[in-house]
Amino acid sequence: MDLRQLRYFTCIVENGSFAKASRQLFIAQPALSQQLAKLEDEVGKPLLNRSSKGVTPTDNGLALYHHARFMLRQLDQALSIARQESGEVRGMVSVGLPATTVSAIGLPLVRRIRERYPSILLNVVEGMSGHIGQMMRLGQLDLAVLFSNNVVPDLTAIALLEEELFVMLPRESPLVPKRRTSLTIAETARLPLILPTSTHGLRRRISAEFEQRNITAQVVAEIDSLSLLMSCVYDGMGATIKPMSALQLEGERGRDWRALSISDARITRRNYLYSIEPTMLSPAAAAVASELRDTTRRLVESGEWRGVELTA
Repeated sequence: MDLRQLRYFTCIVENGSFAKASRQLFIAQPALSQQLAKLEDEVGKPLLNRSSKGVTPTDNGLALYHHARFMLRQLDQALSIARQESGEVRGMVSVGLPATTVSAIGLPLVRRIRERYPSILLNVVEGMSGHIGQMMRLGQLDLAVLFSNNVVPDLTAIALLEEELFVMLPRESPLVPKRRTSLTIAETARLPLILPTSTHGLRRRISAEFEQRNITAQVVAEIDSLSLLMSCVYDGMGATIKPMSALQLEGERGRDWRALSISDARITRRNYLYSIEPTMLSPAAAAVASELRDTTRRLVESGEWRGVELTA
């Protein structure tokens, strides 16, 4: 088994097709099939299920894929370290951030890395926490911020901060009297709510609070896009429940919001920074992890990131 075969194999799995993989790798399809056959012979097990619709990994193939992705990523990082000039930190670092986290820390983090580490190529991936967790499990990311400490058991999860969730609606919304600065959870449930779908960790967290009190929320729409959800709320279709980071960019769009606390149910969400064992991180990934923690602390302590408490 050689590294070239592993690279070919991971590319085939990710494309779901020999034809697509051959185009991406610039190698003839028969030669690619031959390399895969050699790999299967060496493993002694079939690695792919083949059909007219493409290919999918077998259970053995999926296990090999996960480990191969990690090995190839580590090799690329090792080569990057070996090639760098003495004293210079360089290399590509991929960071997965959920949408609300991107709103709060995305721009300050990228700016900080560009200023301090111009030779680091920072790759920021925005997505739902479930998708970010899956990418972390597959070894496609170096770092990620997630909302549970058991998403990827084999990796290190360090608590960053705890966010409080608020009821959010436009400043001029008639749904809640202007004199109110908080609502009970029962009052919140009676509002027309626009929330993420049930696959979203935030929705499950909110639903658990309602269920504990045998309260049924009036959900009028389910939207997993943060920008679309906030636009629908601002258009007067309802209210939502989000951390304050969801409003981070709203002021720049000329939108004025109210954020009401929930008086009888303080709903919070903890943020964790995921990585491989810190001692195994590349210098570039370690530098980005450090800057992410420092940037988070600076934003919270300066009051720019509101409604949160530091835990690290």
